Amino acid sequence: MTLTVEQVMASAPVIPVMVIENIEHAVPLAQALVEGGLKVLEITLRTPVALDAIRAIRAQLPDAIVGAGTVINEETLSLSVEAGAEFIVSPGFTPELIDAAFEKKVPILPGVNSPSEVMTLLNKGITAMKFFPAQAAGGAAMLKAIGGPLPQVTFCPTGGVNRDNAREYLQLNNVACVGGSWMAPAALVAEQRWDEIRAAASEAAALTG
Repeated sequence: MTLTVEQVMASAPVIPVMVIENIEHAVPLAQALVEGGLKVLEITLRTPVALDAIRAIRAQLPDAIVGAGTVINEETLSLSVEAGAEFIVSPGFTPELIDAAFEKKVPILPGVNSPSEVMTLLNKGITAMKFFPAQAAGGAAMLKAIGGPLPQVTFCPTGGVNRDNAREYLQLNNVACVGGSWMAPAALVAEQRWDEIRAAASEAAALTG
């Protein structure tokens, strides 16, 4: 069954943004995050092994909801879907990217940081969006302001979101979840400190607004 973006966003308060450099780390990292309570995983297409990581995690962790991040055009969207991505995340959007997602019938979380971009996507029938880069674009105050005239939109702020400010975002009526990488920093992943990552994921999974 294909999930909607809204269902993906409602599945956990935090979506880990995963940059996987070593394919051997993909499954144990994902397993630590899922066991900690974060079952929605965004694998960013910033490394050569990202697509293989999506395949491996989908194959070995059926309870995880695995998506592809940093999808910026039709080609990377198609490759992500072929690899098994269940949802797509982009730092921004183009009309071509949105049309490709509709054609492939894959849920997409496009990035915005202005009311005009929000209105453009609303005209496409999209009501769930990524707010990026969240902190640099005005943070929780900006999202609260956008929620005034555009209350029908739900956001996943990402970019500068961390364990110290995540709750501030989650308290907003128009925020369903946040995206971040603080529970799995590169150093812990490189040293395969899965227990510490699991504990950080558990802490993040307990966050509420």
